[in-house]
Amino acid sequence: MFPINIENIEAFVYVIHCGSFNKAAEALYLSQPSVTARIKSLEQELDCKLFDRQGKQIQITEDGKRFLPYAQQLLLIYQKGKHHINQKKSLPNEFRIGCTVSVSNYIIPDLLPRLKLKFPNTHYKLVTGTTDEIMNKVLSKEVDIGFVRNVNHPSLQSTKFYEDPIRLYAYDGHPFLSTAKLTIEAIAEQPLVFFECGSLDWLRIHRIFEHLESPPNIQIHTDNSEMAKKLVIQKAGICFLPDLCAKQELEDGKLYPIRVPETEGISLQTNLISQHGEHLELLDAIADIGKQLAEAKLSLSAI
Repeated sequence: MFPINIENIEAFVYVIHCGSFNKAAEALYLSQPSVTARIKSLEQELDCKLFDRQGKQIQITEDGKRFLPYAQQLLLIYQKGKHHINQKKSLPNEFRIGCTVSVSNYIIPDLLPRLKLKFPNTHYKLVTGTTDEIMNKVLSKEVDIGFVRNVNHPSLQSTKFYEDPIRLYAYDGHPFLSTAKLTIEAIAEQPLVFFECGSLDWLRIHRIFEHLESPPNIQIHTDNSEMAKKLVIQKAGICFLPDLCAKQELEDGKLYPIRVPETEGISLQTNLISQHGEHLELLDAIADIGKQLAEAKLSLSAI
C-alpha cells in the first residue's frame, strides 16, 4: 500500500477547482506534466481512476466525486496545521491589507481607526485592485488579508464580512419621492445613471427589466460610484447604488432612497480572505468591527 502524499491531494483538488490540468499547474507554479504525474500517482495510491480524459477535456469520475470531499478536508487540515506551526507568536510591525476600490472608499475609513485602537503599535499598508488581483496578492503573500467580492479558492479561507443592500436613489424633488406605488415600467422610463462594479449581483438588477417590451432608459453607464452619485445629485438621472456609498449623501439630504420591492434582497457581499490559519488575531478583530458596522447599517436602513 502506498502512503498518501499531500502534494498529490493538493493537485487533485486544484484540478477540480481550476477545471484543467494546465490551469491547476499555473496556480501551483508547477509544470503541466508534474500535475499529471501527481494525479497518476494518487490514482495508484487509491487504486482507482479519478478523471476520464478525452483529448484536452477532463471529467471527474464517480470515484473522484466520492473522494473529493475527503481530499478537500485533508488539504484543509494540513494547511491549517502547517500555518499554525509556522505562525509568528507576536504581531507583525505592519499589516498589509488589499481591498477593492469600493471597500477602500467606504469601509476602510470606518474600519482602520477602530483597528488602530486594537493594535496601536502596528502600521498598515493598503493596496487596491480588483477581486482577482487582491486574491492573487493574498496567495503570493504580497498582502496579509484581502477584502473582495464573494470568492472561493482551496488555498484561502473566505468569510462574509459585510452585506450591502442595493437600493434605488433619487435627487431632492424627484417625483418618485411622492409616488405611493412605483412600477418597474415607470422606473424604466426615467433617465437612468447605471453604476455597475462587475459583481454578479448587478445581473439581478438588470433582470427586473427583462419582461419589459422596451429596454430601460440608461443614459449614462459607469463603473465609478462617486461619479454616479454626483450625476444623480446634479439631476442627470436616478441610480441603483449600494447603501454604503450613499451613506453621507443620505445624511446630508442630497440623495433619497426609493423602495422598489423587486430589488429587495439584492446586495453586494464583501468577503474577507486570508491563507488558512494565518493572522487569526487580526481576523478576529476585523470580524468584531464588522459586527459594529452591520449594526450601524441597520440604523441607516431604518431611515
